[in-house]
Amino acid sequence: MKLFYSNRQIWQMSYPILLGLFAQNIINVTDTAFLGRVGEVELGASALGGLYYICAFTIAFGFSTGSQIIIARRNGEKRYSEVGPVMIQGVFFLLGLAAFLFLFSRLFSESIMRVLVSSDVILESTQEFIYWRIFGFFFSFVNVMFRALYIGITRAKVLTLNAVFMAITNVLLDYLLIFGHAGFPELGLKGAAIASVIAEAVSIVFLVIYTRFAVDIKKYALNKIGSFDMNLLKRVLSISIFTMFQYFISMSTFFLFFVAVERLGQRELAIANIVRSVYIVMFIPVNALSTTTNSFVSNAIGAGYKDQVLAIIHKLAKFSFLTMAVLSTLVMCFPRAIISIYTNDPTLIDSSIPSLYVISVAMLISAVSNIYFNGVSGTGNTRTALWLELVTLAFYCIYIYIVAFRLRMPVEICFTTELIYFSFLLLFSFVYLKKGNWQKKKI
Repeated sequence: MKLFYSNRQIWQMSYPILLGLFAQNIINVTDTAFLGRVGEVELGASALGGLYYICAFTIAFGFSTGSQIIIARRNGEKRYSEVGPVMIQGVFFLLGLAAFLFLFSRLFSESIMRVLVSSDVILESTQEFIYWRIFGFFFSFVNVMFRALYIGITRAKVLTLNAVFMAITNVLLDYLLIFGHAGFPELGLKGAAIASVIAEAVSIVFLVIYTRFAVDIKKYALNKIGSFDMNLLKRVLSISIFTMFQYFISMSTFFLFFVAVERLGQRELAIANIVRSVYIVMFIPVNALSTTTNSFVSNAIGAGYKDQVLAIIHKLAKFSFLTMAVLSTLVMCFPRAIISIYTNDPTLIDSSIPSLYVISVAMLISAVSNIYFNGVSGTGNTRTALWLELVTLAFYCIYIYIVAFRLRMPVEICFTTELIYFSFLLLFSFVYLKKGNWQKKKI
């Protein structure tokens, strides 16, 4: 049986997403690399403040993922005029959500962080970062809807160019604002936050201009802005609400991990932030192929190829594992050189290497587990995906409580939580796709 998607089509869809994510994550890498040369307090504060931001951002990302599933399904069904309204209502909804979370953060973020962070010095720096970073909500929340649109209609190449513009802007402004070069004020941690916000704003300007002049806006009904359609929003939320909860809860538990590490010490928090940055970069191929899986599964079902869904997922999982095997091998062969990107402190480099080895092994499991898990979401069964995530995170939280809060184990042992998480996620997702009744889901 010939597959609905060939290897070439998989690559054509995946590589622009991969390149786009790589360019986009240069923001994370450059922030960590520059702040690693400012000080351990700034490095730790950017980790906690950045994770606070990402926890809020993942709510919007979850909504956009649900929207992407619907857009891809309509694209597969060739009901193109129903694509634009999903995109437009999503932008309206997420701008309102951005305003709410911005005000919430202004009023309550300090109280929340005060409960979670034990060091007064790190708390003060974290709040300084959050104060400026949350302006990015208004730009990044709209950005994810453009991402949903272009991935859903399988025109992901533009995301690469967009991410390049964003990355260049961030790198330049990080250099100027963190250290105060070329007559700019030396803002340190605050400069990193401001640079990221401006980079996200540049991204939106680019996407709006590109969409206006390079996309057939009449075909996709992107020109029918009109009024807010509550009925359409309810239909989108019926799919998206579960991915919103799923991503938020998942990232919140990762935030819990950093709260646990912060209690181990300032040095341990700095190690965790460096390894997190490497982790995020390593995760890019998995993320790209997972997004491709989500879109391809939904498009295939919409086009009437339900019988090929498992074959598509198996093929993407194999591709993902082989890619990650190469990347993990390189990381484990050159750990010192990689960590040196983030710090020139030899003791910090040596202390970070064991955690990097643990993450490299965990990523081999993640390369397969995330493909299968996104296959579940791609079928439209986002409620089931949420439950799979919740059960997996229950094991994750129990484990991190024991090894970090109770036993206070070294940071590299704490990172073995990722092995637990990805192993259970793979098991539950695989069993559901083999045994579950996902074929009858309609969206």
